[in-house]
Amino acid sequence: MDRLLIRGGKKLNGTVEISGSKNAALPILVATLLTDEPCILHRVPNLRDVRTTLKILEYLGKKTTYQNNTVTVEANGKLKNDLPYELVKQMRASFWVAGPLLARFHEAQIPLPGGCAIGVRPVDIHLKGFEKMGASCQTESGNVLIRAEKLNSAKIVLRFPSVGATQNLLMCACLVPGETVLENVAKEPEIDDVIAFLNKMGANIHADDKGRLIVHGVNALHGAEHTVVADRIESGSYMLAAAATRGEVTVKNCVPEHNAILLEDLQEAGFALDIGETFVHVHSYEGDIKPLRIRTAPYPGFATDLQAPWMTLMTLCCGTAEIDEDIFENRFMHAPELVRMGADIATEKSLARITGVKTLSAAHVQASDLRGGFALVMAGLCANGETEIERVYHIDRGYENLEEKLTRLGADIRRYNPDRDDF
Repeated sequence: MDRLLIRGGKKLNGTVEISGSKNAALPILVATLLTDEPCILHRVPNLRDVRTTLKILEYLGKKTTYQNNTVTVEANGKLKNDLPYELVKQMRASFWVAGPLLARFHEAQIPLPGGCAIGVRPVDIHLKGFEKMGASCQTESGNVLIRAEKLNSAKIVLRFPSVGATQNLLMCACLVPGETVLENVAKEPEIDDVIAFLNKMGANIHADDKGRLIVHGVNALHGAEHTVVADRIESGSYMLAAAATRGEVTVKNCVPEHNAILLEDLQEAGFALDIGETFVHVHSYEGDIKPLRIRTAPYPGFATDLQAPWMTLMTLCCGTAEIDEDIFENRFMHAPELVRMGADIATEKSLARITGVKTLSAAHVQASDLRGGFALVMAGLCANGETEIERVYHIDRGYENLEEKLTRLGADIRRYNPDRDDF
């Protein structure tokens, strides 16, 4: 298994270009199942989750080509309507194929999904929505069998604004006759990007003045070309890394308004920012980092995916900071690893208290999930000495060209495999 070695203590300096959004690219790739015509997608990040999604599409009967961050998806024979557990266990987003397959074949068999161990994240919101549209959902031996003799339009109120359920139900509703109304939906920018792609394919989706999504079903969708939106989580991660190392970094080709809450919090913590239409410049700051209390919330609130990197920044604050994690249970698994690096963190259920320390120290740690992994990378960049991070495959799920981008910013970071490389 690959590991990362980081010699810390260097300020990040320079410009980093942000990749396309993983959380938009994955459902957009899945949406190509709604048509047999070719689809061309640009700015698709080269990530483990993207490669897994391409394997899923190919298993289901698509032909995919991927070159220079452009993916072409074409028909390659008859589509299947089931997935094996070996593919599904690698990534929770694999469950999103249920919506397109149900819409096209009125039947889908999908194993219950895997992914990062950051909480239960049940799929019941997806299933209740499918049932509203006339499907029956049964779980047997770890598989979900979804069937419908006929799908009908419906009014669906999500019990929680789940991103995955919003996307899955949208994709299904595109081919269901009549008007389907989705209420209490997720409002993340990635949802907007998925809707933009579906409408390019011929779907009829719009949001009303109450924030509901209205879908008028059409008979068929066609191929389309689309460029994926910038990754707001990667953008925020590099802003936080710049701040934690007291560096001077321009985060380029991003959408600052997608990180509005984070930008406000960084400024309140003491950091000066220049904010343009497509960039954020984080100025070097040597003063005390002000401790804040933040609470994760659905968009436009503080993103749960930035909670772990924010915690690393707060380990260096002057005072005591607090984090309320209101989205996922069990999402403080990075905290004990940060403590191994000298941080002072106490967690109780959904609350973390972080008492700032002057410096972090290098240690041998392991990533427990994607965003927690980046939090450890940040800590390694700040720490005195050499930090070794195991289970890098978690980080590879969401950060394209991580070592290359950080190296260009002046970091001392390299990847190695103890089973292959000289060490």
